[in-house]
Amino acid sequence: MSDEQDRPTVLPATAGETSPDNPWPLRLLSEKLKAHIDRTPSCWVEGQVIELNHRGKASYLTLRDVDAEISLPASIWATNLDRIASPLERGSRVVALLKPEFWLKTGRMNMSVKDIRPVGLGDLLARIERLRQALASEGLFDEELKLPLPYLPHRIGLITGRDSDAKKDVLRNAALRWPAVEFEIREVAVQGVTAVGQVMSALAELDANPDVDVIVIARGGGSLEDLLPFSNEELIRAVAAATTPVVSAIGHEADRPLLDYVADLRASTPTDAAKRIVPDVAEELSGLAYAREQMRRIITQRVEREAERLEHLRSRPVMAQPLVMVDSRAEELTRLRQTATTTLSTALTRAQDRITHLRAQLLALSPQKTLDRGYAVVHLDDGPETGSIVRDPAQVEGSHALLVRVAGGRFAARSVPSTAAGAAAPRATTKSSPSRAAKPRNKAAATIETTTEERNDA
Repeated sequence: MSDEQDRPTVLPATAGETSPDNPWPLRLLSEKLKAHIDRTPSCWVEGQVIELNHRGKASYLTLRDVDAEISLPASIWATNLDRIASPLERGSRVVALLKPEFWLKTGRMNMSVKDIRPVGLGDLLARIERLRQALASEGLFDEELKLPLPYLPHRIGLITGRDSDAKKDVLRNAALRWPAVEFEIREVAVQGVTAVGQVMSALAELDANPDVDVIVIARGGGSLEDLLPFSNEELIRAVAAATTPVVSAIGHEADRPLLDYVADLRASTPTDAAKRIVPDVAEELSGLAYAREQMRRIITQRVEREAERLEHLRSRPVMAQPLVMVDSRAEELTRLRQTATTTLSTALTRAQDRITHLRAQLLALSPQKTLDRGYAVVHLDDGPETGSIVRDPAQVEGSHALLVRVAGGRFAARSVPSTAAGAAAPRATTKSSPSRAAKPRNKAAATIETTTEERNDA
């Protein structure tokens, strides 16, 4: 059996169904590719013409992305190219309507330019203005977000072109103003498709360096197309997110890329940036000398004014004879002390007299005075009523031990029972002194007989 007889007669419907035993013919693949590519719609793209070759009725060009290293070959018929008002040149920025085409016989794909239009300055300006308004509406240009520049930066980060005039201007003018200034330089591309990426990389590196106090992005002017990288949205957002103050020194006074709006400080030129990021040492020395002179003058005036005030105080009578006030106060103090002493002595004398009078009254009313007049106080000296005063003869009926207090002291005694009614009362005797016997006041009267010697109590 032959190979043609072994081959299947039904081809796979899709590429995924093909196999070594049942492949597609190359013709079928090309046809399917052409059919698929033909269905691809046309698309407007923007790029820069980097190559342009004219070959008869067709021209071949290469378009490159405006922000990245990506290029694409294309072809255009001379009839379409002739419709352009100004001749197309290398470096021109264009928008083109591309339609992919696939050549069936050769298996090559070509990007056919159906229409092409140069991007004029008006279009670029309008596009930049729309981006500026969009970023401004997000608040990226607000003054509240701008960081203050240090008064005297220790180290300055400089992003500029390789061996450019802008770099020389910044270094020279900054050194003239402050010779001790230090720079951290990053040389990058400042135009072209690689400019945005290199500037952003240098910005991130300097922003992460803690020794860098301020970053300057400088370029020495150029056309609108040359300055387009500094209006790139990615670069603008990177500058807005930087934590280190950024100074924009792009172009000249009339050039206003979007970097000027987002930067913390916009300098009109690189020279102006150098003047604004570091102080002038001559001006600072002059200001320091002026401040010293002002301080010296103010201190001199203050000392003179205080000396005059002191002299005025010294001329006062109280300062001329300072002891006058002390003497007057001393006399007043002596007078007050005498008054206080007299008042206190009078009060003490009166109080002493009052105490003496009260004491006399107290002594006159005391029991001792009664005893001194010859009276005696009799106390019971036995039984549970020991110590009680005898106020009635009935308390001592019978024989009782007694304690008698007189003016000179006290002595013990005993009562004697009374005799029958009408009998003569016995005589009472004591060892201290004889006394006349008194008649009992009633039948209960008792006779007291002393039994101990006299005892004096204090």
